[in-house]
Amino acid sequence: MLDSALELVRLQENGDLTAVEIVEKALSSIQDTQASINAFTHVAAEQAIDAAKRVDAKRAAGQPLGRLAGVPVAVKDVLCTSDMPTTCSSRMLENFRPPYDATVVSKLRAADAVIIGKTNMDEFAMGASTETSAFGVTRNPWNTDCTPGGSSGGAAACVAAGSVPLSLGTDTGGSIRQPAAFCGITGMKPTYGRVSRYGLVAFASSLDQVGPMAWSVPDVALLLEAIAGFEPRDSTSLNQFVPNYSDVLQSADLRGLRIGVLNEAAETAGIDPAIIAAVNEAAKVFQSQGAEIVEIQLPHSKYWVPTYYVIAPCEASSNLSRYDGAHYGHRTDSIDLTSEHGPLVSAYCRSRAEGFGSEVKRRIMVGTYALSEGYADKYYSQALKVRRLIKGDFDAAFGQADLLLGPVTPSTAFRLGDKIEDPIQMYLCDLFTVGANLAGLPAISLPAGNDANGLPIGIQLQAPALEESRLLFAANAFQTATDHHHQRPSH
Repeated sequence: MLDSALELVRLQENGDLTAVEIVEKALSSIQDTQASINAFTHVAAEQAIDAAKRVDAKRAAGQPLGRLAGVPVAVKDVLCTSDMPTTCSSRMLENFRPPYDATVVSKLRAADAVIIGKTNMDEFAMGASTETSAFGVTRNPWNTDCTPGGSSGGAAACVAAGSVPLSLGTDTGGSIRQPAAFCGITGMKPTYGRVSRYGLVAFASSLDQVGPMAWSVPDVALLLEAIAGFEPRDSTSLNQFVPNYSDVLQSADLRGLRIGVLNEAAETAGIDPAIIAAVNEAAKVFQSQGAEIVEIQLPHSKYWVPTYYVIAPCEASSNLSRYDGAHYGHRTDSIDLTSEHGPLVSAYCRSRAEGFGSEVKRRIMVGTYALSEGYADKYYSQALKVRRLIKGDFDAAFGQADLLLGPVTPSTAFRLGDKIEDPIQMYLCDLFTVGANLAGLPAISLPAGNDANGLPIGIQLQAPALEESRLLFAANAFQTATDHHHQRPSH
């Protein structure tokens, strides 16, 4: 298994492994697991081997190498890549080949990482189980009858399966943290704007954020260092100094740090008691390392999900209106020339009907309705006002605590098919994650044990904006004191 990016860098520096050998192992693992897990929509074997050969040649010539030299990285199929497809796991973009790289992809290449392929996801990142993909479901390596979570299910599953040590996901309402929790790995959503969204196919532009996924905090910090930073082509990118995140991981002494435990989580109906127990046990671990534990309330947390599911579909309706079958995207072969609305409208309607799956259509319709004349003030504008109150709750909470501790998900990984026909139950998977997106805050999911069925449990830490260093410092201290992130699936 390819577990640690830092270890792979060290082995290359010591001459124990070459980049080509590492990539060959990754490709072999993908081949062994793709049929059962289906983590990838595209495997770039030839390009990956060529990239690895270039790394080995640079090393042999004594040339400087990037911090991710020779490390295989999987990229969620919502990020533009100029040398391989970008489909968003949708028939609408099945044949799309971007003419440019997303900023994070360019940064990976500059760091001499080897992009191994594109990972499966919920269509246009809309889902919590990777079941809405047009290219088949992804399965959880811990139990292939269960979901790996979503929408970054493939990005989480390929790390959990041991195929790659690092992957990039995106998080609009929990789509990095929830699959990380379900797959027993570490996943981080940075502050909104900390990582450029240029070249990220938009779902909800005020919520989307790219972030790292790996087994451990040090690997997450390494990948975040490589992708964070200002991008002038992205109007939402923050022009802020990017610390060396690895430097903050040297100590596990949490004295002086206040960690707030979210009271509302324990009172939430239907939450798995094993998850509450894991949060409480984590609080004890932090306390043993010197942190002060305080109780925190976020009064408007009950409005997180309804607020998110107004704002996100509204933004999706706007962003996805460009897929009309004329400019780009799937174009129908069967235009109704006799349509009362004319052949052009018929072409638009049929192209969108054929190209989009049912969940994407549902969210487009909800968003279009909420933005329509006579309803925008009642729904969208009202949701924006509540979003401000939610942000105010977090501001007040961080006046009492330095970090917030709570669950990632109400349950561990559920069986495939259990919720796909019940959108409300699927949306409630985001119960504890969407708050950080609405407020634009960094948050991280950490492995925290397993339930009675052997499925991973995740806990979540949240921090004030641009305090990724604080988040990673405390998260690494937790992993220093526990071995949950060392557990691996038996499949």
